[in-house]
Amino acid sequence: MQVSALQKARYAYQPKLPLILRGNISDIEAKKGEATQSEADQAEIRKLFANTYGMPIVSFVKGSNSISSKKLNVGVILSGGQAPGGHNVICGLYDALKKANKENVLYGFCGGPSGIIEDKYIVLNDDIINEYRNTGGFDMIQSGRTKLETEEQFKICTENCHKHGINAIVIIGGDDSNTNAAVLAEYFKAQGEDICVVGCPKTIDGDLKNKCIETSFGFDTACKTYSELIGNIERDANSARKYWHFVRLMGRSASHIALECAIETRPNICLVGEEVEAKNQSIEDITNYIARVVASRAAHGDNYGVCLVPEGLIEFIPSVKVLIREINDLIAEKADEFNTLKTTESKIAYIESLLSDGSKKVFNSLPAQIEAQLLLDRDPHGNVQVSLIETEKLLIETVKKRLAQMKANGEYSGKFNAQNHFFGYEGRCAFPSNFDADYCYSLGYNACLLISNGLTGYLSSITNLSEPADKWNAGGIPITMMMNMEQRNGRMKPVIKKALVELSGAPFKFFEKNREDWALNTRYMFPGAIQYFGPEEVCGQTTKTLSLEQGKSIC
Repeated sequence: MQVSALQKARYAYQPKLPLILRGNISDIEAKKGEATQSEADQAEIRKLFANTYGMPIVSFVKGSNSISSKKLNVGVILSGGQAPGGHNVICGLYDALKKANKENVLYGFCGGPSGIIEDKYIVLNDDIINEYRNTGGFDMIQSGRTKLETEEQFKICTENCHKHGINAIVIIGGDDSNTNAAVLAEYFKAQGEDICVVGCPKTIDGDLKNKCIETSFGFDTACKTYSELIGNIERDANSARKYWHFVRLMGRSASHIALECAIETRPNICLVGEEVEAKNQSIEDITNYIARVVASRAAHGDNYGVCLVPEGLIEFIPSVKVLIREINDLIAEKADEFNTLKTTESKIAYIESLLSDGSKKVFNSLPAQIEAQLLLDRDPHGNVQVSLIETEKLLIETVKKRLAQMKANGEYSGKFNAQNHFFGYEGRCAFPSNFDADYCYSLGYNACLLISNGLTGYLSSITNLSEPADKWNAGGIPITMMMNMEQRNGRMKPVIKKALVELSGAPFKFFEKNREDWALNTRYMFPGAIQYFGPEEVCGQTTKTLSLEQGKSIC
């Protein structure tokens, strides 16, 4: 593999661990706290997870254990979309296993969860691990989106674990992947199998979090990467002074990325899906808000600006959310008939004929391009793929029409020229920031401790993350603690509840306090590229969101 000078330098970076994880593994003890319950739907979740429900939160403290030296064969899986730092989770897990017992073996199942089904793997060794330390991407063993959820799949997993003498599986993934980890852990327990399943919280969207999972890994790096690009666009906008830039950002189910990037870069407009839903706003309401800001800036001679749009915004608009739910259910229910239709026009006409009157009105109000995008192939859960819906283009068109009306009424005399952007894949495989390099390595290292203590059905947890790494805490939480019941493919299923932007939380309040000033005045911030070498206050800082959530001030 050809490597850059930066990659060579990153190989040499030694990630920082919480103080408790820096000593001998035999000197670390698992301290159990109070029993837990699921986020909601306790009776249903308890019934589905009879063997793993209600387990306590665990923290690691100084003490002793006699099981850490036991020989272990562990399998690791990367599941779902890429996020910066995944390689370091594997490196931390590998280093901890080898420190506990040099005879321990780490199997990397290739291509995601399908790797364990197909028994496709590599045995990880020093040469492989050292080639990927502190690097972006998931290319060490690749990822995939196969769901581990059927009895047949679980039986194959069991057979392949027996074949290799595997004692534990670590699943590195987001909410869906870790939901599957919980289901697999429950299956093993119910079958009397002594195979531990541990998860690590990954998603750049930032929606896998609670008090014990303060942030999911990759969020920090992705936001810094997007913020650099947004800052570049702001500088360009401030130079040319003739374009409005509409930037759609990753974040299907929550607006964490958009909010973090707004606090980092201070654009003129940032839409927050959770606020749109809370205020029951329509596309017309959003359009009018953007048009008012455009007109107010134009009145001061500023015919330019930057507007951030979360990827999942369209699903937060209540009327459109109802429409999408109807379409999802119809496509699932009428799949055979729908799939026989060959043209986009025939599919639009077919769905339109089945919609309720309210949803039909909303559907007909959308441009034909957006109508078509709402009918594209569903994700594995039967939901619309919002990443394929060009919401920023929709808003550009609706704002353009509204401004024309305002101009005809003498309410606006400026110029509106718009550019659209979508930042998605650009942030998924960047070199992890020092924060993510440290955090991910700690998550993997910590996962080894959970395995050594036989803590199956747990998610690796590192907390106190706004402090330096030596003050971080280590432990684990039962995955069932984060779960509720939701409708997927027309059926109620147990899933990890997504964490949305809290409108009463410190990050949103900071944004809310400043957004009017940022809208009318040009307060752009230019974060620049991620810094890996230099003063700790430059290279070691975490997200503004996390700092605000933990009561820290930001500049």
